[in-house]
Amino acid sequence: MSQPTSNLFLSIGKPVKDEYGRLVGRIISFATSPSGKFESVFIEQSDGRFTKQPMEYLVFNGAEITFISKIKSKAAVFCDQIPFIWRKDKALKDLAEKRKISQVLYQELHTNFTTVLSQLRKDAQLLIDEVAQSIKRCEEDLTALSYGVLHLELEHEIGKVSDDVYRTAFSQLQETMKRTSAEKTDMESVKTKLSNILLGDTPPAPELKPQQPEPQKMPEQKSKVYAETVREPEPETSELPEPPVVVYVKEVGKAGI
Repeated sequence: MSQPTSNLFLSIGKPVKDEYGRLVGRIISFATSPSGKFESVFIEQSDGRFTKQPMEYLVFNGAEITFISKIKSKAAVFCDQIPFIWRKDKALKDLAEKRKISQVLYQELHTNFTTVLSQLRKDAQLLIDEVAQSIKRCEEDLTALSYGVLHLELEHEIGKVSDDVYRTAFSQLQETMKRTSAEKTDMESVKTKLSNILLGDTPPAPELKPQQPEPQKMPEQKSKVYAETVREPEPETSELPEPPVVVYVKEVGKAGI
């Protein structure tokens, strides 16, 4: 949060928008701890209902208050924690192989790390399913908006919608489509990141193989080799043996093969 905590109460009554500029609602109150720390915020939604959200989902930037997507916030946690836990488990294994810690201690900590990783992966998979539903919803919204534009064009074309109303409605539809498309793109990016994390959180250790000497490659021919070749034409039918082919080679510099 960029705004000092003492000024957060000045945000009561101000509108809250999502990352794509859509109105979420307005701030009604805050919940604080006994020490005065802001823990959550009460928001009156656009439909009149109230919701209580953790403070980490809000970004205060002067007069602008932005509600950050829960899905993106959760995904960021998984993308940070899963590789971190895996690296710690791998480091633990390296210490055990170097005999810097006992096998008993290694097994205990390794079991703990494995349990945490397993739960994180399950939760991440559930979030991927949620992201897929969001992508599907965005696609359905975009389809419906496209039909909305089509019907608006038809009604305007036959004269049932005035030019002023048409321009206003068309602009609003286009803006809504732009925001929905941006959300769909974000959700697809989140799904890709989470999927990559789940596929790559436990990569196999590289197999150590003895290095085989690579076959030496002949150097590229840099010097010029002039060859004078005397070739006899191949007779179509001849009972006599073919005359030998005589090759005269003149070498300049090092010869390349």
